[in-house]
Amino acid sequence: MANLPLVVVADPIDADAVIQLRTGPCTVIDASADPAQLPQHLATAWALVVRSRTKVTRELLGTAPRLHLVARAGVGVDNVDLAAAAERHITVVNAPAAATASVAELSVALYLLLVRGLLPKILATRAGKWERGTGGHELAGRTVGFIGYGRIAREVARRVGPFGATTVAFDPFVSASGDATRMVSLPELLRSADIVSVHAALTPENRHLLDARAFAQMKPGALVVNVARGALVDEAALVTALNSGQVGGAALDVFEEEPPTNRALLEHPHAIVTPHLGASTAEAQRRAGRDIVDEVLRALRGEPLRGAVALPEVPA
Repeated sequence: MANLPLVVVADPIDADAVIQLRTGPCTVIDASADPAQLPQHLATAWALVVRSRTKVTRELLGTAPRLHLVARAGVGVDNVDLAAAAERHITVVNAPAAATASVAELSVALYLLLVRGLLPKILATRAGKWERGTGGHELAGRTVGFIGYGRIAREVARRVGPFGATTVAFDPFVSASGDATRMVSLPELLRSADIVSVHAALTPENRHLLDARAFAQMKPGALVVNVARGALVDEAALVTALNSGQVGGAALDVFEEEPPTNRALLEHPHAIVTPHLGASTAEAQRRAGRDIVDEVLRALRGEPLRGAVALPEVPA
């Protein structure tokens, strides 16, 4: 047993997944209950399994001289220093499909809350008021514009079609959708969408993709939903657009700083804010644990990987 590769689980993952991992050709240390001990365990680790809590920095990688694999039990890998991993020739894998359904369903739920104007009514009723009246709208007939048209956005489009919504998308890496969604330029999307729904990966180039200029190009009263990465939206500019009414409402599951501290946004009457829980369903977490353990076991057996993340090129 002492000669088997060591896999260190740094963050809590599905218990059944850990049991499955222990059946593989490896030794497993579950260090999720005591993060302070992680560097000690990494001294001889072959693989490291994380969710989002553990930040796999260059410094942390420096404590793991034998590390071959970083496995992220989820989609985003912005908690992993990919450049440092590339320099060390450490493979990084993720579980890209684990949270697709959960994030797609959250997106639709946020659309409905915004379009119907339900949150203020819920809060007023809880406070003992009885504010009926007409004010909300139907999702039917609305145009949903996806910024980024990958796996999650496609699932959202599939779900809103039966509501009678029209879908358009902007994605510089997708030339044809292959479904009913029409691919358009970003300016056209901003001009035409009733709901601007953000599903892009965060890169240095698209930080604050939705800024004051973008909000000004939107339909007056358009709605903004972000379930991707917080820094894709300029939060200060969003507050200004909400105050003016140019943006009629916003729903954010992600923020530039987490936990968020922008009280003007968090307390805005036209904003719905949730604590980055798009993937926080029992089903998604089970899939994330199962999928990432399957990937670690494939790596241990020398089999082709399904979730390998592209790493930056290392200068010669």
